[in-house]
Amino acid sequence: MRRHRGECGQSTVEAAVALPVVFLLVLLLLQPGIVLYDRMVMAGAAAEGCRLLATGDGDAAACEDYVRRRLGAVPQADLFHVHSTGCTWEVLCEGGGASDVSRVTIRTEVRPLPLLDGGAVLLGLVNERGNLTVEVSVSAPTRAEWAQSSLGGASPNGKAGEWRDDA
Repeated sequence: MRRHRGECGQSTVEAAVALPVVFLLVLLLLQPGIVLYDRMVMAGAAAEGCRLLATGDGDAAACEDYVRRRLGAVPQADLFHVHSTGCTWEVLCEGGGASDVSRVTIRTEVRPLPLLDGGAVLLGLVNERGNLTVEVSVSAPTRAEWAQSSLGGASPNGKAGEWRDDA
């Protein structure tokens, strides 16, 4: 009977030691998951923006509007995308139309989770505002290589104009 009294509370002490470790592990797994989700949405939006530039007339403003609408899938919480102090989405659309390559670059800031922000500062992973910077850049050729070589360096619109003049 005495032996039973001495073991009373052992599970409470074990839980008091194990629970903080478990919560820290969950936090360590949660932050990369959030950043990975952001990068996946950003990469999809950038790829679709490249496609829009490559198949359209190279209108960078229309591409940026389209990409920003696609980025609406990211929650407007500072853990996913800093939005409280002003939107941090930076969208840069280049090329398309007559150029050989279209490129879309998307950049945003993510606030690190509590307890991890100190480690991020010590490792130098944050910017001057204390946020993580996430950037995705996607580029794609506007025309297939075989089509580009058959044009002999001329623009497709110029070739179409020559064809119309010959007719």
